[in-house]
Amino acid sequence: MPRKVVLVCDPGIDDAVLLALALFDPRLEIVGIAATAGTVDTERTTRNVSTLVERLDPPRIPRLGAAIAPEPGAAVSGNTALHGRDGLGNVDWTPVSRQHILPSDKLIADCLRADPGAVSLVCTGPLTPVAKAFSRDPTLPSLVDRIVIAGGTAIGVGDVSAVAEFNIHFDPVAAKSVFESPTTKSLLPLEVTNQLSFGWELIEQLPPRYTPVGAVLHSILPAYFRATHQVLGRETVSLQAIVPLLVLTDPVLVRWEEMAGRVETYGELTTGATIFDRRDPPQWRANMEVAVGLDVDSARDVFYNLLKFAARH
Repeated sequence: MPRKVVLVCDPGIDDAVLLALALFDPRLEIVGIAATAGTVDTERTTRNVSTLVERLDPPRIPRLGAAIAPEPGAAVSGNTALHGRDGLGNVDWTPVSRQHILPSDKLIADCLRADPGAVSLVCTGPLTPVAKAFSRDPTLPSLVDRIVIAGGTAIGVGDVSAVAEFNIHFDPVAAKSVFESPTTKSLLPLEVTNQLSFGWELIEQLPPRYTPVGAVLHSILPAYFRATHQVLGRETVSLQAIVPLLVLTDPVLVRWEEMAGRVETYGELTTGATIFDRRDPPQWRANMEVAVGLDVDSARDVFYNLLKFAARH
């Protein structure tokens, strides 16, 4: 039986690649896609999710959730320097259909209640809708199979600040709440997800432009390479959002350690930092597994295999 998944994402070019793979993976049943503000604002994020699903045209259309306002005190700046003003390399796509969709927190709650203990949450953006869903119904954490989170840093080196990673920093109050929830959590920190990087050879390996997946990826990935070179001075791009997907279906790709992690929600220099108790012995109780190593070559092979499979549709 395929594993049932709700994707929590903020497209974003790397999240668009995630959707292109996940929606065609026969091992997964994507029962919902919950938009969350982050790379771009709530309205644009919701629009990006809708238009990507339309253009990818998967065999099964999942339920979609509209992004909700983040917690008070959340960051207001997105990540448009790398992803463009629209989050997708300035292609300015808009969805054709205008159907009403539920807020993302309600979508998550509905999917978890429909199949208690059978639905995993794969989170590649800020955790706003997950925290909101859990706060509305305290029984929901017990209904989750597993939460896989791309975010934070276990070594204290961030990307949006000296010590904080973007997804956690954007809504640290929500992240703190999810970290402290009584669920099975798997964290893929920045220093691990960053290891899966690609050069321009990725463009040559994309599906043909006449396929739905190829048309989408050829339209947005070149802009990501150009922006990464201009802003960061790098010739390769990291596709952090796809790592949770690869790990969910191929867990042997990662080495894990049980850790006790918390999120700093205030501080002039440390807001959004993920703090782990490394004392010997630790004084905090372990509350998640944290990735400490990635088999990069195998992960890249799995990625290209999924890309080839998606190209057949």
